[in-house]
Parts: sequence; C-alpha cells; structure tokens
Amino acid sequence: MARANARVEALLQEYADLIAIRGGDAFKVRAYEKAARAVGGHPVDVATLDAKGLREIPNVGKSVADKILEYLSTGRMSVVEEARTAVPAGVRELIGIPGLGPHKAMALYQELGITSVDGLLAAVHEERLRDLKGFGERSEENILHGIALLQEAGGGRVLVSSAMELAEQIIGDLAGLPGCTSCAYAGSLRRMRETIGDVDILVAAEDSAPFMAALTSAPYTAEVIAGGRKKTSVRTTTGLQVDLRVLPPASWGAGQQYFTGSKAHNIRTRELAVRQGLKLSEYGLFDAEDDTLLASATEEEIYARLGLPWIPPTLREDRGEVAAGLKGELPELVTEKDVRGDLHTHTDLTDGLAPLEDMVAAAAARGYAYYAVTDHAPNLYMQRMTDEKILAQREQVRALDRVHGGMRLLHGTELNIGPEGELDWPDEFLAGFDLCVASVHSHFHQSRTALTRRLVRACENPYVNVIGHPTTRRIGKRPPIDADFDAVFEACARTGTALEVNAHPERLDLCDEDILRARRYGVKFAIDSDAHSTTHLPYLRYGVGTAQRGWLTKDDVINTWPLTRLRKFLRKQR
Repeated sequence: MARANARVEALLQEYADLIAIRGGDAFKVRAYEKAARAVGGHPVDVATLDAKGLREIPNVGKSVADKILEYLSTGRMSVVEEARTAVPAGVRELIGIPGLGPHKAMALYQELGITSVDGLLAAVHEERLRDLKGFGERSEENILHGIALLQEAGGGRVLVSSAMELAEQIIGDLAGLPGCTSCAYAGSLRRMRETIGDVDILVAAEDSAPFMAALTSAPYTAEVIAGGRKKTSVRTTTGLQVDLRVLPPASWGAGQQYFTGSKAHNIRTRELAVRQGLKLSEYGLFDAEDDTLLASATEEEIYARLGLPWIPPTLREDRGEVAAGLKGELPELVTEKDVRGDLHTHTDLTDGLAPLEDMVAAAAARGYAYYAVTDHAPNLYMQRMTDEKILAQREQVRALDRVHGGMRLLHGTELNIGPEGELDWPDEFLAGFDLCVASVHSHFHQSRTALTRRLVRACENPYVNVIGHPTTRRIGKRPPIDADFDAVFEACARTGTALEVNAHPERLDLCDEDILRARRYGVKFAIDSDAHSTTHLPYLRYGVGTAQRGWLTKDDVINTWPLTRLRKFLRKQR
C-alpha cells in the first residue's frame, strides 16, 4: 500500500488548514504547508526514518519531526485532533469547495451559521451571501461552480494515480499465488481515465478460492461488500471499492476485452459481432447459430475475428475508434518509451523539493536523452527568483551537461503569463534560455476575452515554446479558466508553440477532450511531469495515458523527437 508519506502529508496539510481557519499566523500555515509537500515528495518512506532522518527532509524541523514520530508510533497526531475540536466539522467540509478558502469558510459559519455544503447551496439560492463583506454575485457563481466540481469529483472517485498504486499492490499480492496464469487491472483504470470510481482486477485461474481469500484478508481491506466464486467486492481502508473477478484461463482475452470497457465501446463491438452472425461476451466470441467458440484466449484474436486490429484500451471510448479500425486508420499511439526527455521540472531553487543534482541524476536513471530544468520566474513572487539566481543555475546546468551517461541538459524557466499577457523577463533576457514554458498562475477569473488575449499574446512571444498546464485546472479543486481555447489552439498552430499535457495526476492538463480539439488545428504537444521532486518524474505515465486518450502519436509530441529536431522547433520564429 501507500507509503506513510501520503498519510503524514495529509495530516500536516489538514493542520495548516485548521490554523488558517482559526486565523492563525500565516507564516506558521505556510511552514506546515511546505512541510506537508516536502514529506509527500520525499523519496524515502518516512516510516523508516528516525528523528535525525526526518529533520534532513527539507522544511521539516524538530517540531514537525516530533509530530511525525508521534503519528508513526501511535497512529495519532494530537495537535491535529485538538485543532479539529476547535473548528466545526462543517467548516472543514466547506474549505474543500474549490475556490472558497479557510477565511471565507469561517466567515460563512460565524455570520450565517453555515456548516455544510447543502446549507451553503441553500444560502446561495436564497441570495443571503450578497450582504457579507467579501462576497457578491460573482462569489455566488464561483461557489456554485466549486460545489459542482466537488460533487463531480465525489462519489468515491479518486485520482488515477491513487487507483493505480492500489491496483499494482493488489496485483503484486495475487500474481504470485499458485494457479495464477495472468493478473491485471481492467476497467476505467486500464483506459487511463483521470478519476476512477472503483478498481477492477482480473485473475486467470482454474480455482478462484485462494484469490478471493487473499483479497478479503488483505490488510488494506476494510469491508467485504460481496463474496462469490466468480466475483468478490471489497472496500479498502481508503474507501475505494475493488472488484476481483477470476476467469478461466481460456477466457482471459474475452474477459479483458469485456471488463476493460467502456460500455459504449462494448456496445459498438457487440453490434459489429451481431452484423457478422456472431455474439460477443466476457466468455468469448461465438457463432450465433451453433454457439461454436471462435475466439477467447486473447484480445487480439477477438478483435481480429471481428475484422479489427487490436484497439489500445485508452481509445476504447466510442469516439470513432471502431470505424477507424475498420478502415485501417487507427493511430500508432505515443508510448512512454517514445519520450526522450522531460521539458518541465523544478528544483529546490524555487518550489521543488530536491536539488538540481538529484533531479538530474533521477532523470538520467529514467534513460532520458535530454532533460530540462524550468524553475519559476520572478513574477511568482513567493519563489523569490532573481536574475542572479537563475544565471547561477545556468552555470550549474552547463557543468552537469553530459555528466550522466551523455544526457543533454536544457536550461529553461517557467514564466508567468501576467494579466495582460506580459512575461517576467524582457525578450533579451529570455533569449538566453534553451526553452521557455509559460503558464497562467493567477487572475483566473478575468473575462473570457481577457484570458484568451493573455494566452494568445504569450503564444506570439518568439521565446515562449510551451504553454504549461493550459487550462490551469486542478481536478476536483479548481475549474478550467474560461478562455476561448479554439482561438488559443489556432494561435499555437500559427506560432509554433506547443501545448503541454501536464502529467501531474491533479492536473492532466490538457485533458483528453481538449487534446482531440487542439490536434485538429495541427498543434504540437509536450508531455511533461511538472516534477517538483524526484518521486514526481514517474508521473509521466499518466500524461502519456492522457495523450493516448487524445489520439496523439509520437510525431505530435515534441519531446519524443531527437534533440536536433527539438532544438529546431525551440528556435520558433527566431
């Protein structure tokens, strides 16, 4: 299961929120937020560290280390429990609404007695917020949007990364049991949806009993929802449902195809089977007249018998993949192995958690041919970047170039696209970077026209190579900005500016549907981890999955190209 880091990070972040709600010292809030991020991104499981080891984590001092040790030894963090008693549970629920924040949540409680999302929804509809200081009609719109986001992300759905971590743990536990011939995850996780409602695990074996018993007795199983010979459903200690199905080995391919879905894709393939006098189920592809089994062992066999190539799971959403397959027009999708380097990463010079040397070494260990460091520019004021700091880093980057197995290093920056589309540094300074990523980090609620103009102006800058996390969304936390993205996509294609597929599981920005739209304009893309620690670099897999869902090939993605071709693209119009 998950390292203790994730649980400790959540507690420290909750403590920071509770301090903020109670009007505590802003410096203390920021200190605990930094500590939470540092623990979450630390490459070593904190459960294996002593006090000295904990204090070696950036932003973790003696006080925080003591709290972590208390949690690791008792399962409790007493300061958090005490702080919870001073803040109504409903107020803690309110700060989960994207865009609301602790101070406004507390004001709603103190002024209007609101202690639940339902109560807040009623107050908005009754227009009771408009007389409160700091609120107004626009606040009501934003709150309604935030509640909708919260509800959309609710229902037990989790980020794809959380579901993947659990699925791989379960597969590791089951695959080694006697009698297992195959074991894999299926469902929306295999299709790389951005959020997952439940985890589907498939096992091929003649005897299902050992696998059902292993799942129901696992330490991460909190409740057995339903048990049976073919299927068992459990709820984990984190609240996620897991459905385990054990299939006869001869039906493995049919079961994979059926339980991977999507429902709409399965309907389309079954319709195709019916038109050919066949019937398709989780047990195989059969002749409709005499029930003769025609294919079942592999997905490839089943698709081939239907007259189709094997369709990658990430395409199985009934977006034209069956028609494309029948015409021989399915794309050869980009894969993680195709990616030659990461073009958007951070170090501890700004808000990253690891020094430059560690990030470079971790990138080299992933086999990259090239790697870009893109720390924040000065207009993101909290990072305290200066010309001198970034130029000193450039010298460090140049010194490390080719040191790790010949991996080439690119020195870049992540610029801030200001309210008018302005950037942090003048063109003559930007000319010294190997590449520039430009992103919106503030003023999210400007008019549609203003937001569109900002992004287009950034695209038109000859030194901006990539628009980072273009819609700025945080899944379940912050909605996309309201810009005319068709105009932005057109500007990217016209100016030779790539759009990022940000692989951080909380972003996945652009999303698959936006990628499909942008691709029609001839836009190029960069799949980047936006890593803030060495443990974030593997997030690239989720960006690749999202890119596949957007039908991208490696020719569409600039960081699959050889360095010479990439450098030519980065020169843009200059």
